[in-house]
Amino acid sequence: MKKKLTVGILAHVDAGKTTLSEALLFRSGMIRKLGRVDHKNTFLDTNAVERERGITIFSKQARFSTVSCDWILLDTPGHVDFSAEAERTLALLDYAILVVSASDGVQSHTRTIWQLLEFYRIPTFLFVNKTDLAIKPSETLLQELAASLSPQCVAFFENDTKAELDEKLALIQEDFLETVSLGEEISDAEIADRILRRKLFPCLFGSALRMQGIDFLLDSLDRLTCAPIYPEAPFGAKVYKIARQGNTRLTYMKITSGHLSARDEVRYLATDRQRFCEKVAQIRLYSGEKFEQTDSVSAGEICAVIGLSATYAGQGLGCESDSCRPVLEPVLSYRIKLPADCDPRVFFPRLKELEEEDPSLHLYWNEELRQIEVRLMGEVQTELLRRMIRDRFSVDCELDAGKILYKEKIASRTVGIGHFEPLRHYAEVQLLMEPLPKGTGLLFDSRLSENQLDRNWQRLILSVLYEKSHRGILIGAALTDTKITLVAGKAHLKHTEGGDFREATLRAVRQGLMTAGCTLLEPYYRFRMELPSRHVGHAMSDLQVRCAEFEVESATEDITVICGRAPASKLHGYTRELIAYTHGEGRLFCTSDGFEPCPEPDTIVAEAQYDPEADIENPPHSVFCAHGAGFTVPWNEVEHYKHLDAGINLSAAEQSLLPRPARLAKQYNLSDEELEAIMLREFGPIKRRRYSEPRVQSAQKSKHTPHHKASKLHRKLMIVDGYNLIYAWENLKEIADFSLEKARETLMDILSNYVAYTKTEVVLVFDAYRVKEGIGSDFTHDGYRVVYTKENQTADAFIEKMMFELGPDYDVRVVTGDRLLQFSAVHSGILRTTAKEFLAEVTLIGNEIESFIRKLAEE
Repeated sequence: MKKKLTVGILAHVDAGKTTLSEALLFRSGMIRKLGRVDHKNTFLDTNAVERERGITIFSKQARFSTVSCDWILLDTPGHVDFSAEAERTLALLDYAILVVSASDGVQSHTRTIWQLLEFYRIPTFLFVNKTDLAIKPSETLLQELAASLSPQCVAFFENDTKAELDEKLALIQEDFLETVSLGEEISDAEIADRILRRKLFPCLFGSALRMQGIDFLLDSLDRLTCAPIYPEAPFGAKVYKIARQGNTRLTYMKITSGHLSARDEVRYLATDRQRFCEKVAQIRLYSGEKFEQTDSVSAGEICAVIGLSATYAGQGLGCESDSCRPVLEPVLSYRIKLPADCDPRVFFPRLKELEEEDPSLHLYWNEELRQIEVRLMGEVQTELLRRMIRDRFSVDCELDAGKILYKEKIASRTVGIGHFEPLRHYAEVQLLMEPLPKGTGLLFDSRLSENQLDRNWQRLILSVLYEKSHRGILIGAALTDTKITLVAGKAHLKHTEGGDFREATLRAVRQGLMTAGCTLLEPYYRFRMELPSRHVGHAMSDLQVRCAEFEVESATEDITVICGRAPASKLHGYTRELIAYTHGEGRLFCTSDGFEPCPEPDTIVAEAQYDPEADIENPPHSVFCAHGAGFTVPWNEVEHYKHLDAGINLSAAEQSLLPRPARLAKQYNLSDEELEAIMLREFGPIKRRRYSEPRVQSAQKSKHTPHHKASKLHRKLMIVDGYNLIYAWENLKEIADFSLEKARETLMDILSNYVAYTKTEVVLVFDAYRVKEGIGSDFTHDGYRVVYTKENQTADAFIEKMMFELGPDYDVRVVTGDRLLQFSAVHSGILRTTAKEFLAEVTLIGNEIESFIRKLAEE
């Protein structure tokens, strides 16, 4: 039986990605005529704007077959302005082909794509294109790939013998070295396994336009890939695109488990949380613009479904969960100027159809200015948007010059109070609001007992927090990197309604922001500038004026490459200046690099002229009742009128009295080997039974031993050193190299399963001692405790203090790779577990969970 695989082609713009797609389809026999981008007749670039500009804008799919595999090919955009479209396809891929231009080498956007491939853990082949035009030899290009992307990049030359290939593989893999030293050959299955686990990245060379290396690439894909294993049931699918053909709405999805048939009912939640149950009217299998209709599709297939009216890109259907938030976000905001005879409020719902099809078009209605705004990645998208509006709605519109999209975060820890009590209404809400590290986003939680406020009211408050687009108080920008926790709430048995808690909750958020203040965050670009060496002085002077951090990556007599990062507002529009003073020879490539505190907040706030107290959609004041009538209390006086006391201490927390392990290590200058020898000599090796399910004593046995004194039940507690575990486990370390936030989330998910299965109390501690003015945080996640330490307090010090304070009612275990912390644990009579041992335990439990789920599915 043939393998069924989905492969995506990704690249920096102009690397030859679409040309490679054409070559693969032509050599596999899928198309009879070879199209060209410059001739505007390629099989996949069918949009008019795509053919005019010679770039891919929308992801397309095609189908072809090799000897042992049926392939679904996804061609993705390469331009940085459409990188969000490329990112959405990554969740569907089994394998990826990263195309690198031999003449340009590894570009800035190539690195961004590589980081995304690492983030989504996608096995990758590299194809170095345009070798017929390259000046550098293949060996030099391979060295650049190894230095810029991964040292596991290995050249697979078409004229290599098997012995030569095995020798190169043995240099990067120890187990391959052992195989070769024994005189044995490395099998294709072993190579495919390393590729699948991202331990090996084959690098192939050729020219897609000249059809060089294409057959070898097809043969390598056929031999060196593994078929994925999909669950047979239940049904699950991942939506990645919405499109329209006339009045027909198409939902593109990949089936990830089970199967889907025409006339099946699909249940799902829309973006407004409304429940839908709709029948599948038709299933289409597309290849380019052509499609064939089918009655049923199974796991691994990508299809377009007709009949679903409210699905959205990134949605999970059936047993599949929604995709995580995109890593790449827009940084520019534009105002859409419509003709005088076109009412913006009436036209806005029609424009939202375009956002369904291209989620990177973030459309918003600004009620204050009564205008439509759109948030984009870059200027090339503006032309596409104008063209789409003209073609779809026959309306000619314009976009203004664009402005930078700022964000805000709360400046310090505070409790926001919201009270809503007009006559015959009552609700009070108090929210603990805390700043979070960069890139965390908004987090919502409740630490309120149901004895204090009914569960239904708490759920309503959290729903209001999730649904509302919260704004800051400086310029009204979107709020981010803030945790909001419900700490107090009160309802009236007779007069409280759902709308009362909505009003109180939103007023509490605004009152907290007004009390603590906000920090203005500005988007930053990571850039790569290539220009003639004679203009380097001019460029460096410009970059210094623009508050950029940069360094010279390489320099020759002709070309200099400068890399760095700078505020997006400073680099906005600089490309035109660069082209002007270099006479068209300079190039600037920018990619989004998150948000940082704005260097000039006062200027931005003054220009915005935003008055948070005059924002009628987000009032900070509360409403109280006296003498049968409601009256408004200003936000800065609510503290004196509140009915509840949350009992939150906002003062600086006490410093740890225990010495830091790092200081002890410096003082005594002990190596890991010396510490291990001390522990073995004093306490012996670690001895403990492997985890097994607890045995339940029978009632009959207990009945015959009434004279035995009942043993005291000890509570199991495990303390986990979070960052130590992340950097000790290889898979978490690879994730952390790209996104520490994602690594933390992955570890927390692993511990959620562990806690649910073993019923062990867990405290997960993360080190935040370097966070300036950090006050720490302590919250519950999926039934266990998560702690972020305070400024100048290490996780080691916190754990040592916790071990010291725990009473005799706990059986405590500390999971860490820190030898000093292990020494302290043993000295305190507490079990110690290394990161390696805990990984083995978690793996065993994971296998037991999978076995249990498999048994349930079979029943």
